[in-house]
Amino acid sequence: MQYTELKYVKLPVSRVVLGTSIAPFLHGQDCSGILSAALDCGINTIDTARVYGLSENVIGDWLEASGKREEVVILSKGCHPGLLWQKRISVKALHYDIQKSLSALKTDRIDIYLLHRDNPRVPVGILVEELNALHAKGTIGAFGGSNWTERRLEEANEYAYSHNLVPFTASSPNYSLAEQYRVVLGGGVTISGKRGASEREFYAKSGIAVFAYSSLARGFLSGRIKSADCLAGRLHGVPREFRGKENYIRLSRCEELASAKGVTVAQIALAYILSQKMNAFAVVASVKPSRLAQNAAAADIKLTAEELDYLDLLS
Repeated sequence: MQYTELKYVKLPVSRVVLGTSIAPFLHGQDCSGILSAALDCGINTIDTARVYGLSENVIGDWLEASGKREEVVILSKGCHPGLLWQKRISVKALHYDIQKSLSALKTDRIDIYLLHRDNPRVPVGILVEELNALHAKGTIGAFGGSNWTERRLEEANEYAYSHNLVPFTASSPNYSLAEQYRVVLGGGVTISGKRGASEREFYAKSGIAVFAYSSLARGFLSGRIKSADCLAGRLHGVPREFRGKENYIRLSRCEELASAKGVTVAQIALAYILSQKMNAFAVVASVKPSRLAQNAAAADIKLTAEELDYLDLLS
């Protein structure tokens, strides 16, 4: 496992992050085996959210029972839209969600806190001020946005710098080797593919940490789906937003590199994210200890610039 020091976060952050938006966590099942196995593999950072069902409760129960709180980095998110995707990003919603998260997680602080969705109509300064107040109290460490556009992140930090406040230092967009052709999940922000090049350059220059969700393209890059089937038109199990010939070729090249290096397709896909110029972290979920170990090992695979170009169909 590889780790990165992030400002305002006490512990080094594992480059591979455990995702918890999956059935066992969402439904409140005992996930102590998964969480312990992840930590044993070196994955010390857990991604959750107020909207992820009972995920925070499951994590909180494990932290309390295991006594591992000081060994773990918690990343949580709040202010997700409500029913019918009604936007609810406000100071009131922020405080409500944070208190609920702290209670569920059985902790007095959240190491990295992200505003799950944005509402450009809300003046960003109000949010920056309130996040700084929570940071000053020690309630949150680093903070930022999930599914926030480059422009709004810039606005937030322009406000922070001009008022001598702590800036946004973390972001969580959709990002993987596969390009997302269709907007899903209520209009989430993606920085994948050719269209995301300027956003990736922004992250590389700004140094804002990128916690990439859907890092395996919702299973498309897990190794379960084969490029030969896709190219032959057999698309069972292929998420609709990733259906496209260029993605099938990307998958084929991923399979080729995996075979040459003696690793898995998923490991190459994760290494692709971690080998970028950005300060990127791969959020990935699994219930199998063996798969958790493979995911963790992906952090030690470094792809060359030539290999990245090959996967990106640039050569």
